[in-house]
Amino acid sequence: MDVDAVVVGSGFGGAAAACRLAEAGRSVCVLERGKAYPPGSFPRRPAAMAASFWDPSEGLQGLFDIWSFRGLEAVVASGLGGGSLIYANVLLRKDERWFVRETRLGGDHEYWPVSRADLEPHYDAAERMLDATPYPFDRPPYDATAKTRAYAGAAQRLGLDWFRPNLAVTFSPAGVTLGEPFGDPADNLHGRRRATCTLCGECDVGCNIGAKNTLDYTYLSTAARAGADIRTRCEVRRLTAHPDGGYTVSFVRHAPEHEGAPTRTGRLPTEDVRAKVVVLAAGALGSTYLLLRNRSALPALSPRLGSRFSGNGDLLAFVTGGPRSFDPSRGPVITSTVRVPDAVDGGNGRGFYVQDGGYPAFVDWVLEGANVVGPLRRIARFAAARVRSRLTGEPKSTVGAEIGALLGDGRLSAGTLPLLGMGRDVPDGTMRLRSGYLDVDWTTETSAAYFRRVRAVMRAVAGTLDARLQENVSSYLRRVVTVHPLGGCPMGRDAREGVVDDHGEVFGHPGLFVADGAVMPGPVGPNPSLTIAALAERFSARMIDRCGHG
Repeated sequence: MDVDAVVVGSGFGGAAAACRLAEAGRSVCVLERGKAYPPGSFPRRPAAMAASFWDPSEGLQGLFDIWSFRGLEAVVASGLGGGSLIYANVLLRKDERWFVRETRLGGDHEYWPVSRADLEPHYDAAERMLDATPYPFDRPPYDATAKTRAYAGAAQRLGLDWFRPNLAVTFSPAGVTLGEPFGDPADNLHGRRRATCTLCGECDVGCNIGAKNTLDYTYLSTAARAGADIRTRCEVRRLTAHPDGGYTVSFVRHAPEHEGAPTRTGRLPTEDVRAKVVVLAAGALGSTYLLLRNRSALPALSPRLGSRFSGNGDLLAFVTGGPRSFDPSRGPVITSTVRVPDAVDGGNGRGFYVQDGGYPAFVDWVLEGANVVGPLRRIARFAAARVRSRLTGEPKSTVGAEIGALLGDGRLSAGTLPLLGMGRDVPDGTMRLRSGYLDVDWTTETSAAYFRRVRAVMRAVAGTLDARLQENVSSYLRRVVTVHPLGGCPMGRDAREGVVDDHGEVFGHPGLFVADGAVMPGPVGPNPSLTIAALAERFSARMIDRCGHG
């Protein structure tokens, strides 16, 4: 036996599991397919951004992995720290009554075998690790964040439940100096100095100053200090049960020198590591794909493998065209949210959250440039003024006002407020292999009533701000873009209902666990990151027990 436990993936589930296993004195090997991203390494220039996608066969070993299916696109991360590198920092607990226990027959119901009470101590532990705190909008300089103020006012006028959720971000303690250095570089596995939030809006493209309390600074650094062997650029291909007990995990290495050049990844040599316990934490898409590909080597896997897929009700739209400036590129990507109740807690229909959004400042320039008519008009006016000056011999030599007019007033970018909806869509999607590729069969049709309710609230917010709602282009094609894919290896009471039990262990395969969004039997509702971490915290006790005592 090479190690006690192999953890595949380093997102919220894998990082939490690796940390607790290592702290318990078990030998742990973490296999992460992506690379590490220390402060300052996230790309910003166009050429570097273009290469920041994941497709090793085409020479791309970057951060963003885009999956396209018939009913949706999914955006996930590839890097040490998983989705924490590109998520919007929000840490919300799943609503107590949204742990539904439907009882319809036929295996096509949503039954959560764990409750909010089961997870409360684990939510507490995860929040401590991630140093959760609400956005400090009650003190300078944070109180000048225009989008937060505008969204709060709109919610109040509409009678919506608005609040500031916990964020995994370190803000300036005094609220005076942005970008203030903090912490000891020796405390994180990168060995780099971190700085407090500068309100740059770059959370979703990687925080280059280390203000985000991502998993590489928290759970993974703790795991490394406890002795975990953390390996990057290692992609798992095969998983087999060993005849003498435990499992053999086979993986390939994506060498740095292969970046930028097409590579026959199917011919890369494999390496093996054997472990008593294997924890699949490659995300809902990655973990389910691995089990589907290795189904023949793991007999007796539940027939429910690939079921209960959900996009967690994700919907993106934009408030635009109004008189107000939201300044969306200033502040964390998300600062506040409204909660719309579910029928199970007094609402009508399926519940959801709508959060204010933002983006980096460089997107402001993209938006202004995308508005072709405006720039053309300004260029024409500028050119006409210069020609007139030359023809008339006008002596005025200062042209600052003309150049300012050429650049424009920035009303389009400043007056755009992204809104992000998420909630309890219908988890009836299925995942399977199709010609060796992962395929997801999911449609917005069965969740149409849910999406109508989300859009109605978004339109009401836009109307209250004297603006209009511009939906994401994909919505018109009856497609959604999800950053929260869930399901595929759902929890259940037995193998007829789920793939894993309420401690994440695969039915029929002792020592094999799934600890990520794949285990959700339905949508979480709010941002799922904290619930994934809390479930992994809960699962860890069983993992430690399965490892034995050395």
